[in-house]
Amino acid sequence: MIVRVTTTGNIRATRMQHGRAANEGRDNVKCNPKTAPAALIGALGLMVGAMSAGIAEDIKIGVVLGYTGPIESLTPDMAESAEHALQEASDSGILLGGAMLESVRGDSTCIDSAAATAAAERLITSDNVAAIMGADCSGVTTAIANNTAVPNGVVMVSPSATSPALSTIEDNGYFFRTAPSDARQGEVLASILVDRGIMDVAVTYTNNDYGKGLADSFESAFTGMGGAVSAVAPHEDGKADYSAEVAALSASGSGHLAVFGYVDQGGKGIIQTSVDTGAFENFILADGMIGQTLIDSVGSDLDGHAIGTLPGSDSQGAADFVALARENGLTGDCPFCGESYDAAALIVLAMQAAGSADRAAIQGKIMDVANGPGEPIGPGELAKGLQILADGGEVDYVGATNVELTEVGETYGSYKELEIQNGEFVTIQIR
Repeated sequence: MIVRVTTTGNIRATRMQHGRAANEGRDNVKCNPKTAPAALIGALGLMVGAMSAGIAEDIKIGVVLGYTGPIESLTPDMAESAEHALQEASDSGILLGGAMLESVRGDSTCIDSAAATAAAERLITSDNVAAIMGADCSGVTTAIANNTAVPNGVVMVSPSATSPALSTIEDNGYFFRTAPSDARQGEVLASILVDRGIMDVAVTYTNNDYGKGLADSFESAFTGMGGAVSAVAPHEDGKADYSAEVAALSASGSGHLAVFGYVDQGGKGIIQTSVDTGAFENFILADGMIGQTLIDSVGSDLDGHAIGTLPGSDSQGAADFVALARENGLTGDCPFCGESYDAAALIVLAMQAAGSADRAAIQGKIMDVANGPGEPIGPGELAKGLQILADGGEVDYVGATNVELTEVGETYGSYKELEIQNGEFVTIQIR
């Protein structure tokens, strides 16, 4: 798959090919008609003619993630995971009688709602995407849904927007998510701390919908279990110095700091400052903080001193997805990668079930393919699912993350309890 930046500011992935090797090395190839050999020009002309005569227009799917911003180290793996599902469907030759899918990337920035809305608007109105895999962070996801996706009748399936507020937005049935709500993550985090005998914490959160929603959920659950929250303070992303915020949190006297932020910006800055000043040495991390870049930046001071949560499971589907991804040169075991693959897969299967790439038709079939009854479909089995649907049968997409959508279109999900040991995140158990 070739990825290029378009003049609109979106990041576009061109037609899905039968294998990556066919495209390697072609990204920057240019032809100068004044100097190119005549034979090459003639061959190019024949190729263009054949394409225009024999290949219908691709079906475009938006992949809207924060390729810049506070989780930019996570989103390349997420995008590639989603695009692998699209490639599977294209390569099968079964989707809508042989249709090809094209991934069109848009940059949500994770935190700039205006920029995210503008990027999605271009995908919807200019690129005419059939659906959107995304967005990622909760605030920009809400903005895109409210301002452009829902008004234009475009399905969004987010792999990582977790704010509890998204459960009740007026989405007319067009918003879905494969990551569980932070209403549940807050409860899981609280139970982990209580089980470990940690009963007093200070909390800092990124000052947006995601951070505030998770902080509220955690505080309610933790205090309900007998825990004490000694201090709660928001932080802004993008600052060069977090010493004032860390000093205020340290004054609470707590020995543990819960950081509900982003791995590439404010959250990392809070932890680095805490370690440098000796204000805190024990940390509790939520899903937005789970990434190898945190460990690489802060170093061995985190070994044995940081625990956290991330959506995930130890199911057969999860293991199958990791194997599938690695066989195809992808990372596989990475934050929200399984959820991204599943989000794209739901769009593909809904399209096939509807027998159309019409936006409203896709919306009408998401719940049908996500839940039973039907033949269970796992990672790497999209061709099987597409054929069953083409033959008039039913599928129950299980995928990498045990997909089962509630009546509001979101998954209940499970969480990995993580701990940093010897320079990496290690799964302790599934909750």
